Amino acid sequence: MPVADHVIRHAAERPSHPAVRGPAGERTYAELADDVQGAARHLLGLGAGPGALVAIGLADPVALLTAVLAADLAGATPLVGDHAWDRTRWARVTPEAPAVHVDRPLPYVAGPPVRHEPKPLDRAWACFSSGSTGRPRAVVRSRASWTESFDPLGELAGIGPDDVVLVPGSLVSSLYAFAAVHALATGATAVVPGRRPGGDLDALLAGSTVVHLVPHRLPDVLRRPGALRTAVVGGAALAPGARAAAERAGVRVVSYYGATELSFVAVDADGGGLRPFPGVEIEVRPEPGAELGEVWARSPWLADGYLGGAAGPLRRDGDGWVTVGDVAQPYRAGEVLRVRGRGDGAIQTGGATVVPEDVEEVLRNVPGVADIVVVGSPHPSLGSVVTAIIEAECAPPRAVLEAMARGALDAAQRPRRWYAVPSLPRTPTGKPARALVAARLAGGDPGIRRLP
Repeated sequence: MPVADHVIRHAAERPSHPAVRGPAGERTYAELADDVQGAARHLLGLGAGPGALVAIGLADPVALLTAVLAADLAGATPLVGDHAWDRTRWARVTPEAPAVHVDRPLPYVAGPPVRHEPKPLDRAWACFSSGSTGRPRAVVRSRASWTESFDPLGELAGIGPDDVVLVPGSLVSSLYAFAAVHALATGATAVVPGRRPGGDLDALLAGSTVVHLVPHRLPDVLRRPGALRTAVVGGAALAPGARAAAERAGVRVVSYYGATELSFVAVDADGGGLRPFPGVEIEVRPEPGAELGEVWARSPWLADGYLGGAAGPLRRDGDGWVTVGDVAQPYRAGEVLRVRGRGDGAIQTGGATVVPEDVEEVLRNVPGVADIVVVGSPHPSLGSVVTAIIEAECAPPRAVLEAMARGALDAAQRPRRWYAVPSLPRTPTGKPARALVAARLAGGDPGIRRLP
């Protein structure tokens, strides 16, 4: 069933129930369903019918969701990108030419109801994934892989039609886009400020019962949780103590591990560690003699691949298993999955392999460290040395950082070089943009201060 059909059904059952709240106001389910019907008729008039690709770049999150649902209802494949991209940029990142570019809110066209008979393998969704590596790739997935994971997530997180779900980030991010569409499919109210809400966060939280977000935003939410009951957290590992802090604030945390290409892989709904998301099989495949192995998943939620057959980290074997190169400790069914990060981010230093996330996890415990990125810097004899870039308003003394490293890290893992920045650049999902940090460091960015 198209997500738009869910919205239309909710409109028939609870027409006056708030569907979505954005910067410009609120739309009920009846209003949103009517908007989607009118916009779908417009798209069909432009030739954007079943199988067509519709590129959507809109700043207003409600207009964006309306366009996404309209494309969905018309049987087309919505592809959400940055509203600031011009056609040249779209052409560089989209190997398949879209039938329609939506760069302004879709007009309403009157007419009979639009109906589309969907198939499970229809291309129902496409979004960009760059992770922390920079170059966007359009990931495309089938209708079944997109919508049939809604119920398992709703059950794990306890999200129902009476919830108010805050989505405090750009819908260009697949994490936030999924959260908003999931809320609408559930019949809940989606609150979509469309950007990092900043000073508006307290007001947004006052009436919200659920929030979807990335880990580094969780402390902001927990300062004044308001009516918040549940935080669904993805995109990176939780910081030490985050779950305990949430419990003290009366907020339940449901954290998960996945990737844009894999969707959900594992979930921790109770603090007991990551275990397979419903319907997912997991294998960790180490090379002989290696301490870590690649995470492979097999599930109904996997993406079809990259639009236009573009190259990317997604790899498949002949038995339906897929990986994007993330690495984890050895794993057996029934155990907790311990993900250690993306394999291609590993640092080779003096014959040792260092996983940046292992170092970051330790150093985030230093008071005053808001976040951290660990990268490899070139070294004439060691190949690379471990380098830490601290995000802090006032960075802790280097001696304090080194003391923590000596007490909790092996010699090869300890940073040899230390830097500080007021704010780390981030990907659309909120993760520190590791490759961009490394590039700025290599380029001698004066905003990155070396710690004496």
